[in-house]
Formats: sequence, structure tokens, C-alpha cells
Amino acid sequence: MTDAPSGTGRNGHPTPPAMDRLTCVIPAGGVGSRLWPLSRANAPKFLLDLTGSGDSLLRATWMRLAPLAPADRVMVVTGSAHRSSVTRQLPELLSENLVTESEPKDSSAAIGLAAALLELRDPDAILGSFAADHVIRGEVLFQRAVKTAVQAADRGLIATIGIHPGHPSTAFGYIACGAARDDIAPFDVHDVSEFVEKPDEATAARYLESGKYLWNAGMFIARASVLLDQMAESQPEMVAALREIAAAWETERGAQVRERLWPTLPKIAIDYTVAEPAAAAGRMVCIAAHFEWDDVGDFASVANLLTRGRSSDLAVLGDGAQVLSDASSGIVVSESDRLVALVGVEDMVVVDTADVLLVTSKSRAQDVKGLVNRMKITGGGHLL
Repeated sequence: MTDAPSGTGRNGHPTPPAMDRLTCVIPAGGVGSRLWPLSRANAPKFLLDLTGSGDSLLRATWMRLAPLAPADRVMVVTGSAHRSSVTRQLPELLSENLVTESEPKDSSAAIGLAAALLELRDPDAILGSFAADHVIRGEVLFQRAVKTAVQAADRGLIATIGIHPGHPSTAFGYIACGAARDDIAPFDVHDVSEFVEKPDEATAARYLESGKYLWNAGMFIARASVLLDQMAESQPEMVAALREIAAAWETERGAQVRERLWPTLPKIAIDYTVAEPAAAAGRMVCIAAHFEWDDVGDFASVANLLTRGRSSDLAVLGDGAQVLSDASSGIVVSESDRLVALVGVEDMVVVDTADVLLVTSKSRAQDVKGLVNRMKITGGGHLL
């Protein structure tokens, strides 16, 4: 992978400032099975308001990115089934920036296709990928971190934003930070020595104690061409297919090419095709974040998010939810008009929908995904 001289684009002409070449890509996929029965195939978690703010997670993501890139430089990649919902929630989104997948193929294909389209529009385009289903507090600090990442990306590096771990979580992957990169920023930027899979509790505690590991929040910022070239080192056929799909995207052959090639793409996360090999090759840097971040991965995290800084230990979510509580804690999510009454129970999770009632505990909230997988096998798919 080679870089053009500073200030000179691939076409030999002067390039605009890096921030003016940033396009924010919002991958909006995944059902969020740990949040079932609230999150379902036809209403995945990114389309839901899980914070009680009145905005869906997707809408909140769009608003968070608005100070960084205008509407014509924000792209959403989502499933075909969610096209109308995304359009309804994001009326500012340009039609050419709504990219739909006929079937889910994981983050490498989704982000790779966005990169291939951007590369054709501008060979010097910088891509920043920010998931649609995360919650961030401290948006000025978020913007500062992204701007630093864009500075690194403009130099031909692949950048990510890591989160300072607040506890030894086994739910996230970790980023091992290496040498400081004072040439990019005076602090908070490091080479990435490796990406680590979700650890067991003892390993996570060791990571936290060392102070050298950050949570992997799945944010990636790079020149579109650099990201694709890195991906091509391990997945050359996939990248060739993505570039062919992008080349035909707005032509009469576009639908035919997508129909032929998209089903052939492997399902593989971008951590394996870009992040891990880029770190091993010394091409990756990490910006340590100072904002609050949550991936809202299960009902326990929703409960913690809603009760943070409040006197009550019981979170309630749902328009018109009727809850009567005595000495109880946890979370109640209600989509019905029934009264939910709790007496003397701690850290409970109660989700009451029209056709499903889920009762579990915060400590077992991660296990809801296993229940969903069992239902797929035993014929309960109509409830998913």
C-alpha cells in the first residue's frame, strides 16, 4: 500500500483538507438477539429507542456525526428489509448514500462495499465507520477523537478508537496498546500491537490492571483505498467482487452484478480481515477515548444506562409503561397496557410485549441469545 505525497491526491491534484474528505459510514445491521423479544428481525435494536431519549439509536448516531460530516457525506449500510424504516428515521439521508444488502454478510462486506463505492467517488476519500447501535456521552470528546483518527488515516494508517475499560468485561474484545505516537498527537495515540478476542474474567482483570488494554468499540477510520487494500491481502476475491459490485452500482447492470456476486461473499468480521492483520503489520493506531460509551448489548447494559446517576435502581422503558415496585431493582420494559408489579426482587429483567413475556436476571441477560438460538431450532422462529 502506497501513499500519495502530503497534499497531493492520486490524480496529482491538490487534495482538500482531510476532514473535508471524511465520509461517515453507519453499518446498521444485526438483530441484537440478546435484546429479544424487544429487538426482532423486523425491528432490530438500532431502530429502537433504548435510552428513553425519544430518538432511536440510529437517529442518535446520525445526530452525533452531523458536526463531523454534512448529510451528503454520511452513508448507511443496512438490510433491504429495513430500507423504509431507515428512510423514515433519517429523512436527510441522500438516496445514493443508502446502501442495502440483500442478505447479511457481516462487517467486512458491509464496510468493504461502502469503501469500494467511496473509492470510486473520490480516490482520496477517508472512511469512518461508526455502528448504528452504540450510545455515546461526551460528544465533543468523541468529535476530538475522530478528528485525531482522521489525521492518522490521512497519513495512510488505519485508526481505531478504544474505550478505557471501566470493569473487567468478558463481553468485549480488547486492544493492546504499544508505543505512543507523539508524531500524530501529544497524547492518547498509540500503535496497536494486537487485537484480543473476548477474554475470560481472570484475563480481563489482568488486562484492566495492566492499564495497557482498551475495549474494542469497532470504530475504524482509514482511507477507503487503504482499507480495501489491507482487506485484499487476506481476502483478494472478496475485495475484487466488492469493487466489481461498486463499479456497476449505478449502471443498468448493477442489480444483476449484485445478485450474482453478493451471495458468494464470505461472512467474516472486519476485525479479522483488517484490524488484526493491520496491527500485525504495524499499520494500525488507536486513539484512547475519553467519552462514555456503551454498546447496549443486553438488558443489563440498558438497565445500567438508564439508572446511571439516578436515585432509583429500577429502570422503566416503554411509552405508558405501568409499573408498581416495592423494594425491587433491575429493569422493566413494557409494550403492553398491563400493570407489572415487582415485590422484593433484585436485579430483575422483565420484558412484556404483545406476544412474549421474558423474565430473567441482569446476571443472566447475556444468555438470552442462547434462548433465541434454541427457538430457531425448535420452531419458534415466528416470534423472532
